[in-house]
Amino acid sequence: MSKIPPEIRFDRLRRMVGLQGLETLRNAVVTVVGIGAVGSFAVEALARSAVGHLRLVDFDIVCPSNINRQLIALESTLNRKKTEVIRERVLDINPDCVAETLDLCVDSTHTAPVFETRSDVILDAIDLLPGKTALIAEAVRQGIPLVSSMGAARRQDPTLIRTAALPHVTGCPLARALRRELKKAEIPMDSIECVYSIEPPVPSRTENTSAPDASLSPKAPLPSSVMVTGCFGLNLAHLAIRKILTSQNG
Repeated sequence: MSKIPPEIRFDRLRRMVGLQGLETLRNAVVTVVGIGAVGSFAVEALARSAVGHLRLVDFDIVCPSNINRQLIALESTLNRKKTEVIRERVLDINPDCVAETLDLCVDSTHTAPVFETRSDVILDAIDLLPGKTALIAEAVRQGIPLVSSMGAARRQDPTLIRTAALPHVTGCPLARALRRELKKAEIPMDSIECVYSIEPPVPSRTENTSAPDASLSPKAPLPSSVMVTGCFGLNLAHLAIRKILTSQNG
């Protein structure tokens, strides 16, 4: 337990949301699925916004290629589980937070553990379509508020990031594919808030590099910028916090 009272640790936040709002955030449970380029920044913002219970879901380890865009990727954290690293960071920000980890690859057949504990909001920062579709579909079925990150890779201008309900997202191939899959599953989409970019995706550049040219592979890594992925994550956290604070009046 921290020796610093929450009204001091989160004084600047309290001045914005009030004592009741601060208490609401301290009592909130938020699940973040995907602790990568987008999810790590979302978790950071939630921890610094007094959210009292964070459920952190990922299956991967920190690797060197994460360093350019993932908050938790450092020389000192390479080859460690992302969930372990982010949990330590959360508790260093706010030792009073309940930071629960779940080492799980969420795909079309593995969503149940995410829903074993009730969440006030779920943040979807999954990269791949099958897992993203399955997570969103189950959240909608259970009536759990969810905010979702669309494609942040291949974008470089953070001023072109927008938020909207999934049916109104434009210019994002991932959103189009997601709508198609959810329509097949007869999942209503109006309640799914999304973070997306209206910037046309930029092509991958492979010149002047000593790394193997994997650009011809269908599984080649996509270019990405921390300025965009980080802002995606901060926007996800903003939408989640707004839902939590709005619920205190509902």
